[in-house]
Amino acid sequence: MDIVTIAVLVILFLILAWNAIKIVAQYNRLVVFRLGNSIGTKGPGPVWLWPFVDRAVWVDLRENFLEVPSQTCITRDNAPIGVDFLIYWRVVTPDDSVIAVQDFAGASRGIATTTLRAVIGDIPLDDVLAKRDQINQLLATKLDEVTERWGVKVTAVEIREIVPPRDIQDAMNRQMAAERNRRATVTEAEGQRQATVTVAEGQKSAAILTAEGDRQAAILRAEGFSLALTQIYGAARAVDEKTMLIQYFDTLKALGAGPSTKFIFPMEFTSLLQDFGRGRTASDGGRVGEVGPSS
Repeated sequence: MDIVTIAVLVILFLILAWNAIKIVAQYNRLVVFRLGNSIGTKGPGPVWLWPFVDRAVWVDLRENFLEVPSQTCITRDNAPIGVDFLIYWRVVTPDDSVIAVQDFAGASRGIATTTLRAVIGDIPLDDVLAKRDQINQLLATKLDEVTERWGVKVTAVEIREIVPPRDIQDAMNRQMAAERNRRATVTEAEGQRQATVTVAEGQKSAAILTAEGDRQAAILRAEGFSLALTQIYGAARAVDEKTMLIQYFDTLKALGAGPSTKFIFPMEFTSLLQDFGRGRTASDGGRVGEVGPSS
């Protein structure tokens, strides 16, 4: 065997070895068939496949999604609606995902469409529009029951859009507009009520303050009047009868200067004159008694 033949054999061996060794990533698996029979799942890491004997099918274990186009469904109250959604799934059993189903995407779309129509058909339109999360959960549960035998787990179903008929959309728009108007009216009425309450509270506080001020002013006036009376009473007590008589004489002098010819004197004035006369008499008598013995 010459060198050329050996080189050719070495090259062929390297090519076969290169094709026989597969490097499987962490998120992939190889379902290996040897002479048509499944010998299990290989990976991750390097995997040796015998040339012309083993055949491998790559399976991705990462979560994937499947888009289901818009489907026309009839609700329980006979309202046609369009629904499109996404199915999130991942492979849990690589052997079954390869052996049990030929086209998982096509089979899943078919199952999803029939399941969606069955679920929507049992729900009225208002619940379809309001209970989207519950519909998602119900669809995911029903789809998972079917895909479980394919080695696939449906992790979630998300409805992207629900399109009701045109007349129902118009009715919903009118309803939303009426609801917005109602909320605006309620908000405006609430604002007016709050403003009225605030004004009434302000007026009440002002009235209370005014009444309190009037009360304090009345108290101060009463105290001032009482003080004035006290001072007048004290001054009156300090005035003796002679001072009062002098005041009367001044008054008589002023009256005598007038054109009147008749005068009316109060009884107190005559009493004062009598008392004054007695005082003068006693005063003169005492002085005479004192002068007489000296003469």
